[in-house]
Amino acid sequence: MPFTLATWNINSVRLREPLVLKLLEQELPDVLCLQECKSPMEKIPLEGFRALGYQHIIGRGQKGYNGVAILSRLPIEEVGSVDYAGLNHARHIAGRLENGVVIHNFYVPAGGDIPDREQNEKFGQKLDYLTEMRDAFHADRPERSILVGDLNIAPREDDVWNHKQLLKIVSHTPVEVEHLGAAQDAGGWVDITRKDIPEGLLYSWWSYRAKDWSAADKGRRLDHVWATPDIANAGHSSRILRDVRGWEKPSDHAPVFATFDL
Repeated sequence: MPFTLATWNINSVRLREPLVLKLLEQELPDVLCLQECKSPMEKIPLEGFRALGYQHIIGRGQKGYNGVAILSRLPIEEVGSVDYAGLNHARHIAGRLENGVVIHNFYVPAGGDIPDREQNEKFGQKLDYLTEMRDAFHADRPERSILVGDLNIAPREDDVWNHKQLLKIVSHTPVEVEHLGAAQDAGGWVDITRKDIPEGLLYSWWSYRAKDWSAADKGRRLDHVWATPDIANAGHSSRILRDVRGWEKPSDHAPVFATFDL
């Protein structure tokens, strides 16, 4: 039975609850994974989501920053959360659907502004986080799993508006791309979005700093949908809802969708 999954860095679920409700009403994903919820779980306004049929909600919350949650119309059982790199941050939650598929929802650290771990502790934390993801996937290779989230790295040259200009900008530096690739390879993860849309510029994030983000179109593909090889061929219909970035008081990220026939 097919199900549609979406991932979206919401940049405060309490502030942007109306946008989440609008997306759920318009697109009806079976599963919505949110990042940067910026709220303890007990303070997330769940009533509206439940009224739309999203009765199954799991997550990890933090006051004011980080936070991940999974809203689902399908029964989902929480199967754990890992504090990679020992940061004591709410950046990962995993749940298992009734068909046995495990969904991992990640919010990888952004890494600050300076791409040097000696000058910038946050950049080192980001690399350490990715290294521990890699090691975890090596130690326990995932099966029948989907990994989604704001991974805060645009890995390909056509995942950014200008490859050469962004080579020294956090989110597209070679060392970050290398670390993300190592984590992806360790789990055998297939990039579903690029499997479906293999060519061309593709973005899911546009900075708030641009006065006219759409006209400037200086985007990056920071949000990802991956799947393990045993179910990757079941993934299809990938799309990024660019128009959502233009909604009133938006997140700087747009939702990324994929459908799985499982």
